[in-house]
Amino acid sequence: MNSAHTDSSTLQTNKEMNSARARTDDGLVDTEYLSGFYLIERMAAKRVKKELKDIRRDPLSNCSTGPINDNIFTWSAVLAGPSGSVYHGGMFRLEIRFPQTYPFKPPKVTFKTKIYHPNVNENGGICLDILKDQWSPALTVSKVLLSISSLLTDPNPDDPLVPDIARMYVANRAKYDETAKNWTQKYAMQ
Repeated sequence: MNSAHTDSSTLQTNKEMNSARARTDDGLVDTEYLSGFYLIERMAAKRVKKELKDIRRDPLSNCSTGPINDNIFTWSAVLAGPSGSVYHGGMFRLEIRFPQTYPFKPPKVTFKTKIYHPNVNENGGICLDILKDQWSPALTVSKVLLSISSLLTDPNPDDPLVPDIARMYVANRAKYDETAKNWTQKYAMQ
């Protein structure tokens, strides 16, 4: 399915829902509410475009990223496995979805390449504090990608998304390293 079509229909559904919420008891549309919503959406687009411009001007050394099909709110990224880590040599695809309330809410970042890691689940979900409760509007997608790269170098077994992998990381690091390297070769070096 075309992601641009999905995003337009999602946007249309959001607009319809917000129109319904904006109706007053007498059935009239509260244009002040709607204009506030669209203002926030425009602010989000402006912020994301600025971050894209900044990344193009000063690219990250181990990552490439940008919009998918000219959709400013959905990006793809390719993150190189950090040197010296068990992920070295791998190229990991990620998807970044910016909410219409960005930067007040964090982007949703998921791994599209399978990875063996205590902080990444089988669906690609990432357990990283700045993508949850430590998010700040001062953060950028570049800082998020740098943090994900750091997470590959230094997993956090104390806050795992996959407890079994975290236990192996702590109890049998050699087996963890071997498994992570094997997965990297199998899924991220194609």
